[in-house]
Amino acid sequence: MQDKSVLLKPNLVEYLAGVEVNTNPQLVVAAAGAFLELGAKRVLVGEGPGHQRDTYLVLVESGLEAQLRDRKIRFVDLNRDELFRVPTKATFTGLDHFWLPRTVLASDFVVSMPKIKTHHWAGVTLSMKNMFGVIPGTKYGWPKNVLHWKGIHRSILDICATVPVHFVIADGIVAMEGNGPLHGTHRHLGKIVLADDPVAADFTSARLMGLDPNRVWHLNRAAHFLGNGSNHRIDLVAEALPARAIPFNVLPEFNYLQTHV
Repeated sequence: MQDKSVLLKPNLVEYLAGVEVNTNPQLVVAAAGAFLELGAKRVLVGEGPGHQRDTYLVLVESGLEAQLRDRKIRFVDLNRDELFRVPTKATFTGLDHFWLPRTVLASDFVVSMPKIKTHHWAGVTLSMKNMFGVIPGTKYGWPKNVLHWKGIHRSILDICATVPVHFVIADGIVAMEGNGPLHGTHRHLGKIVLADDPVAADFTSARLMGLDPNRVWHLNRAAHFLGNGSNHRIDLVAEALPARAIPFNVLPEFNYLQTHV
């Protein structure tokens, strides 16, 4: 970590009063402080929301702007950063390149910081789906329309192959179930998942949700080439998974993800 440039990529979608939608701001600034203590040359926070076009409105309303300002941590709107054309490193979408923000490409160490939630199109939104936010809305539309047309699961795989996630800090303190990622209900999970492998992080997060990660299309494929999904090869160093997790509520079309099905 010594002398590296670190980019923290939280999930910053919308501000809905009384609804836990975004990554907890205190967790974001705590992570920034930890990486600085570990010797990082620079820590930035960057996000390109897919729903709200006014990134700074969400930043302020979520409370993250005040937290970052107090600690003098810079925020970058990835929807409007300078862009560079980068060849894709997987071929699930058929796209041969992405336009990616300078800040992402200039970072030595990318940290995905999702809010653990169900998702009305992808089933779950975890560390890999969170990387949709590095794709600029000014080029791909809102809510990143080109990626939706190409297929969400396929886009997740191409993005994560092209922009490697070096570390994950997943916010499961208050998660979301049901009609996520915006209109679900709270689930007090009380967990934070940290991992140096986004696939292992997402498999573990899905299991905490009582969902079968192998039934999530992009996770199943990712475990073949992007990381480790095997329950027997993921070392849980803090605490074990519960013997039985109460499955998160999901929309009816995703009932098959629940482990009791």
